[in-house]
Amino acid sequence: MPILRLAGKASIRCRPVNSALGGMKIEAITSLATAGWLTLRKALWPDGSDAEHEEEMAGFLADPSRFGQFIARSEGGTSVGMAEVSVRSDYVNGTESSPVAFLEGLYVAPQARHTGVARALLQAIRTWALAHGCTELASDTQLENTVSQAVHARLGFIETERVVYFNMALQQPNAA
Repeated sequence: MPILRLAGKASIRCRPVNSALGGMKIEAITSLATAGWLTLRKALWPDGSDAEHEEEMAGFLADPSRFGQFIARSEGGTSVGMAEVSVRSDYVNGTESSPVAFLEGLYVAPQARHTGVARALLQAIRTWALAHGCTELASDTQLENTVSQAVHARLGFIETERVVYFNMALQQPNAA
């Protein structure tokens, strides 16, 4: 049964769906040099440069009371998944409390999908969120991302609303 390690102290046992990852470990990320974090992050958000990712990652690490990050490793030590969470005190659509834990990102490598990695990462997020005074965990995805919507549903999230955002460019009137 895999062990969930949070900040190197607490351990929680979690059972994967597929015993192929029986030695899986979930670890809190506390260093920018954590093996696999940047690679998994770039797989989830491929549009960012390494420098952009590293700048954001450093910001997360600098504020551990607001941000948490976790990595899943296979029995052999390969990085197979990652999750990032934040505490949001502003209004979060579909929630009733504040502060709210917000799942900023969850990624599982294709070869490790359907094995319990996402569920184990989510358990780490839930434990972290409760320790940070949150009673709700929220997340979002794009309307066309039906795969992410299905994953959220399988993990126990309940859809609360759908939103379409609008924007209008504003121009200064000509001074005459």
